[in-house]
Amino acid sequence: MTKWLSQRALQLKPSATLAISAKEKELKSKGIDVIGFGAGEPDFPTPAHIREAAKQSIERGETFYTPVGGTPELKKAIVHRISQDYQLSYEPEEILVSCGAKHSLYNIFQAILDPGDEVLVFAPFWVSYPEMIALSGGVPVLIPSQEKDFFLPDGARVEAAITRRTKAMIINSPSNPTGILYPQETLHQLAGLAEKHDLLVISDEIYDKLIYDDAKFRPFPSIPGMKDRSILVNGVSKTYAMTGFRIGYLATTNRLIVKAATDLQSQSTSNPSNPAQAASIEALQGPQNEVEVMRKIFEQRRNLMFNLINETDGLSALKPQGAFYAFVNVSALAGKNGITDSGDVAKYLLERHHVACVPGGPFGSNEHIRLSFATSEEKISEGMARIQKACRDLK
Repeated sequence: MTKWLSQRALQLKPSATLAISAKEKELKSKGIDVIGFGAGEPDFPTPAHIREAAKQSIERGETFYTPVGGTPELKKAIVHRISQDYQLSYEPEEILVSCGAKHSLYNIFQAILDPGDEVLVFAPFWVSYPEMIALSGGVPVLIPSQEKDFFLPDGARVEAAITRRTKAMIINSPSNPTGILYPQETLHQLAGLAEKHDLLVISDEIYDKLIYDDAKFRPFPSIPGMKDRSILVNGVSKTYAMTGFRIGYLATTNRLIVKAATDLQSQSTSNPSNPAQAASIEALQGPQNEVEVMRKIFEQRRNLMFNLINETDGLSALKPQGAFYAFVNVSALAGKNGITDSGDVAKYLLERHHVACVPGGPFGSNEHIRLSFATSEEKISEGMARIQKACRDLK
């Protein structure tokens, strides 16, 4: 009975990506061979030295509570990694470790937003941004972009959306779902607007190590004048194939935000898993060679999927510069066999051809579907062959 539920719960939309994963698992449990392009996680095993660190932590008896915001050792490791990679200097007191980068983002919105406060969200966007903002009482202001402009936010359109209630903007580069890496010009343009209108900038950089074609990644806080108005969000899940460890973090020089978010965490989850923190220390401070090995494999898979997409009648995509997703334009399929939007395409591919993908509607574009290439080249080839047949069957 809905009378027992809050309006917050009634209005909340479930995660589209997790819903697809659940449906995929359901079909597989029935013995159906499903090719999964819906995954938002690497398919590699966590590197052995990181797994060993978790085991050793357990053997040492590290199975108790830690400080709410993470162990001092892990905070130092995060500071070390950011400094080594990007020459950005933070103090351990400016770090909060949470149960995944998703949790970090949730904590941020809860800490900074009052009812009616607005946050600029650039579409296409990760599905959880608007929902987390709304759960915090804020208002997500969705700003569309054009595929012909490489899904980059237009400065004039962004500025036109700013009101007296605008408190922050959120940047995700490389982007989930588009795989686009924001160029320096775009970052500087957004930085100028943040300074002009006194906005916070939340920079979700979870895919910072998955960059292709020798492109260069630049963290947003490294732009002159932006460090003190930025909240950097990252974690170990994508870079080190550690999604199940659930370790993410935020970094900001605004220690009041760190304290507020830490206090919120103390009343919700408390500390992240103790052994997972030990594993993350090893990930951040230990050998980094496997990161590059995985990145190169992702790049090869990206090339394969991109070529197969653009060989398929009715499909097209921009070449992803980062992350492990292709955002595929399926607008040419509209009107065929009752297909009206990306949800229909995803349903058709899953139910009729046993390929799981995520519809683009929850990401802010009903003309697209998201395909993940975080799977083997064999499965990419087989899955794309099924999609090519699916497109032919619609004619």
